[in-house]
Amino acid sequence: MSDALNTPETLSEPAPRGPGAALPHARAKGEPRFPDGPRADPAGSHFERRIRSFQPRRSRVTTGQAEALQRLWPTWGLDIDGQRVIDLAELFGNDRPVVLEIGFGMGEATAQMAAADPGTNVLAVDVHTPGQGNLLALAERGGLDNVRVGNGDAIILLREMLRPDALDGLRVYFPDPWPKKRHHKRRLIQPEFLTLAATRLKSGAPVHCATDWEPYAEQMLEVLTAHPDFENTQADGGFAPRPGFRPLTRFEGQGLDKGHVVNDLLFRRR
Repeated sequence: MSDALNTPETLSEPAPRGPGAALPHARAKGEPRFPDGPRADPAGSHFERRIRSFQPRRSRVTTGQAEALQRLWPTWGLDIDGQRVIDLAELFGNDRPVVLEIGFGMGEATAQMAAADPGTNVLAVDVHTPGQGNLLALAERGGLDNVRVGNGDAIILLREMLRPDALDGLRVYFPDPWPKKRHHKRRLIQPEFLTLAATRLKSGAPVHCATDWEPYAEQMLEVLTAHPDFENTQADGGFAPRPGFRPLTRFEGQGLDKGHVVNDLLFRRR
């Protein structure tokens, strides 16, 4: 999950044109990157500054991604400002089950899973602007009215904007492993996060995590196993085989080619 959203810097060099080119617009200092799109820091200074599990980074947005952000964000986007409790049925326009996905990258797997299960709504949260635009474009192209894209901190969404028992599932695929020991406190899957998530998950709701960083996988397994609100769906108490409903992403394929081991964890809310 990453990106410095709506960064105010001026683009001093003309951007390349053509398919996939970055936007050729030169912004004045302070001008928002996408006036009708995701906000730079939706929650602003309303909440305490804590250690976060994601690292913002700058990244170019293609013309197609920017066009999708401008056009689709007002109806399919959600800025996580922490200022209100959202009605998920109103957000999606129906009362189908809702799964929260935290960190979706460029959105290919999210779109594939949404297409394969149209009866389930997916609230996909990230802070990476190109990925937000890409997922919106994929959703429109595939006619996926069961996808909404959240921009901001998933902790604020869970704590401030969702009602108890609002979610029918939680997905966390390939979160930042923060491999250095001094950064382990930044990892998302921690006891405090699970305690918060449990309050928003319905009884029996699945929690599905996946990572290609083996030390993080071991920590996830340890933390989830020890938490009183969750139970492992695997009889042996270990990792789960990759379920057929989770697509093999390009990122994952590259890791497997390099000899990485991908571990899935399938738990449920007690």
